[in-house]
Amino acid sequence: MNNMDRLHAAVIERGPVCVGLDTSETCIPEAARGRFSCPAEAALAYNRALVDATLDAAACYKAQAAYYEALGLAGMKAYSGTLAYIRERGGLVIADVKRGDIAETASRYAAAHFSGDFEADFVTLNPYMGMDSLAPWLDAAERSGKGAFVLMRTSNPGMRDFEYQELKSGGRLYDAVGRALSALATRYCGASGYLSFGAVVGCTEREEAAAIRARYDNLFFLIPGYGAQGGGAADAALLLKADGSGGVVNASRSVLTAWKKTRPGCRGMEDAAAAAREEVLAMRRDLRSEIAAKRGGAGK
Repeated sequence: MNNMDRLHAAVIERGPVCVGLDTSETCIPEAARGRFSCPAEAALAYNRALVDATLDAAACYKAQAAYYEALGLAGMKAYSGTLAYIRERGGLVIADVKRGDIAETASRYAAAHFSGDFEADFVTLNPYMGMDSLAPWLDAAERSGKGAFVLMRTSNPGMRDFEYQELKSGGRLYDAVGRALSALATRYCGASGYLSFGAVVGCTEREEAAAIRARYDNLFFLIPGYGAQGGGAADAALLLKADGSGGVVNASRSVLTAWKKTRPGCRGMEDAAAAAREEVLAMRRDLRSEIAAKRGGAGK
C-alpha cells in the first residue's frame, strides 16, 4: 500500500478535509502567543493543538513551508516538528514546497522531503520544466511509497495567464499536465486505483470542473481555494467523485483563524483549536451534503 492508497482510505473513513497549516503569528490568539519565547515555538504549539483537535475529522494536513522559512532556523525547526508530530500521531502530511528542478538537484530535493528532518508523506511539485523534473521524485516515491501532487489547474487568478493557453494538439496547457500524469498508470498505480502522483486542481473556477474530474479518473486531487480564496462546498464537490473520494479539499485560513469568528476573546491554544475543530466539522458536513446532492442529481 502506497501513501495515496492510505490517503484514499482516510477520505473514506474521515471525509475529504485537508487542514492547511499556513501558521503565521496572527493566526494564534495574542494571549497564547505571549507564553512562548518566539513566534516559531508558538506556531509549533498551535499546530500540535490543531492536530490533536482534528485528527479524527481530517483526512490529512498540508504544511506550507514558506510560513516557517520566513521565521529562519527556529521556523524550520517548527516545520520539522510539525511534520514529525503529524506522522507520529498516525496522520498524513503534505509538504507544500512546490519544487520543480531537474536531475541531481531534484534528487536532492526528494531526499530532503521524503526522508530526514523534513520527511513528509507527500510533496507538491511544479511540472513546468518538463517530465524530467518529476522523474527523480517518481523514482524516490516508488522506493518509499511516498506521493506527490503536481500543479495542474491552480486556484489563483493568474492561473489563466498560462494554464488556460490553448494547445494545438487540443485542450489547454493544464490538460497536458493531466494527460502526462495519467500516462504513468501502468507503473505507478496503487491498489486504490489512483496514481501515487496526483494533481493540484483548484475549486475557485467551476468551469470544466466536472469534466476534469471525469477526464482524469485515476488522479487523486489536492483541491485548494476553499474558504478565504472564495471557493465553496458546491465548487469543491464537483472535483470529487460520487462517493466523496478522489480528492482532499484544503482549507487553511478559515480553519486556523476560526476562533476569531466564534471565540474572539479566547486566550488559550485549546480554545482556538476547539474552534478549528468546529470549522473542520462544519466544512465536512457541507462537503458531504453537496456530494450527496450531486449523487442524487446524477440519479434523476
